[in-house]
Amino acid sequence: MSKTSTDRVRHTLNGPTMGTRWSAVIHAAGGFDIAAARQALQAAVDEVDAQMSTWRPDSDLMRLNRAAVGETVAVPPALLAVLTLALAIGRTSGGAFDIGVGDVISAWGFGPDAAEPALIRAALAARRPPAFEAIELGSGTVRKLSPLRLDLNGIAKGYGVDRLAETLAGLGIDRGLVGIDGEIRAIGTRDDDEGWTIAVEQPDPDRRAPHSRLWLATGAVATSGDYRHWVEVQGRRLSHTVDPRRGAPLPDAPASVTVLAPTCAAADAWATALMVLGPENGGALAVRQGLDALFLLRGKDGRLRARGFGPVFELQQGNHS
Repeated sequence: MSKTSTDRVRHTLNGPTMGTRWSAVIHAAGGFDIAAARQALQAAVDEVDAQMSTWRPDSDLMRLNRAAVGETVAVPPALLAVLTLALAIGRTSGGAFDIGVGDVISAWGFGPDAAEPALIRAALAARRPPAFEAIELGSGTVRKLSPLRLDLNGIAKGYGVDRLAETLAGLGIDRGLVGIDGEIRAIGTRDDDEGWTIAVEQPDPDRRAPHSRLWLATGAVATSGDYRHWVEVQGRRLSHTVDPRRGAPLPDAPASVTVLAPTCAAADAWATALMVLGPENGGALAVRQGLDALFLLRGKDGRLRARGFGPVFELQQGNHS
């Protein structure tokens, strides 16, 4: 039987962004202009990268970083929205999520440049205020109140995923799944009205395999972990997630933290904050914020222990080899 223009067709799209790739799985009516959709999705993430990248000297974020303390800098609405959310989560998390650690990221080699011992010593010695105290936001403007270098790597990919979802919604798509790396957002359910199956990855740097699975519908999930990006110092592997209070990578980070939230930008930022706080303080904060969070923790014997908070993850406890 031939398809009519009202039959829904599954499409899979992807493209480059932020040093990795974005992806989208959508269900659309026959005759949907998939080429135009791909172009619109690429334009959406290109805009995020152009505004928020620390790898592009001409980005709006880097322009803000170069501004003098006290200078009022005009910024585009998307960047202002991300800064607003980042500072709010920074304040609520007590500074565990802090976008004012650009000097730390750069010093330890997690940015465009290699690690530099002199910069590491400077980052360790620096006494920087939390970004929510050092940044003043206005109507379309930003002003730094103290010297600091901003880094949005803990929230920009999540925001990019949100922009993918918003772009599809603007094109009339009501069922789809979009993602960048481990940051994912669902638009409605699948065509069979079931949630999208999302794998929580096993925190293993040598292979990609699922630790567990969840079903996602109209919401977002993000994972922060210690197993994809790290530096090795004196034979010890250190996570790319930094402790803003120390100016250094987390010494004993959870293997990973997965967070569910209404938006991917929020899930992305909260996953980082909970990595910094750990399962006790982070889990309690997740509950107070109404977040579902899953901590995967390595024991001294190398086995994984899962600690879940919130109704989605609270049953995912126990040991996994």
